[in-house]
Amino acid sequence: MSFIRTSLLFFLAILLLTGCMYPDERRVENRVPYPDQIQSVQSAVIQYRQGNGVLPVSDRGEETSIFQRYPVNFSQLIPNYLQSPPGNSFESGGVFQYVLLYPDEIPEVKVIDLTMSRTIQEFSRRVQLYRREHSFAPVAEFAGDELLRLDFEALNYDEEPTVDSPYHPNHRLPLLMQTNGEIVVDYTLDIKYFIEEYGLGEYSYGDDLRWLLVEHSPFIPVNSRPQTINEDGTAEFLKINN
Repeated sequence: MSFIRTSLLFFLAILLLTGCMYPDERRVENRVPYPDQIQSVQSAVIQYRQGNGVLPVSDRGEETSIFQRYPVNFSQLIPNYLQSPPGNSFESGGVFQYVLLYPDEIPEVKVIDLTMSRTIQEFSRRVQLYRREHSFAPVAEFAGDELLRLDFEALNYDEEPTVDSPYHPNHRLPLLMQTNGEIVVDYTLDIKYFIEEYGLGEYSYGDDLRWLLVEHSPFIPVNSRPQTINEDGTAEFLKINN
């Protein structure tokens, strides 16, 4: 009897350990934009348009950034074109939202890394609280056309708040505030890295270098402002009315 009891306890312990480990393993898997998953969604999207004449997307309207305007609507793809959303998609508990670019041409599937959203929301919350108490934002310096760098200490941060870059594992990207209160990510480090890695190609002054990031990566530069190359060969923010 004691042997059976010991065996049962051992078996239950294994089940508990497996149950504890599986979510962690699943989270790690769901944080990687696997090319085969992106390609499977790409194929399903093209097949859907061939069969229905439209794209399986939710159009958010022209006021939304082109990078976020066309999220993939997986409910239209399942089960005829996909068995289920990719495991790393938001719909399956992952951290990526699948979106389309070039909807009027050959649609291309990209992903949005949603992990930076929480940091941006918290930063925005603190700015709003500060403005509510002081009637102004704690501006440290101007960072570009209608862009402000804020005093993070005034917002009760011990260090400047940043988000992890989806483009480079060692890059931490600063957060800026537009004069309208919108929080944006400064992708200058990533743009500089991509210029060094791939060159400018046909890009020149006035061209939006965010497309360089999109061209060489599965990721979308969300919460961003257009940036271009200046005469010194460094990235700068384009004017809003440009």
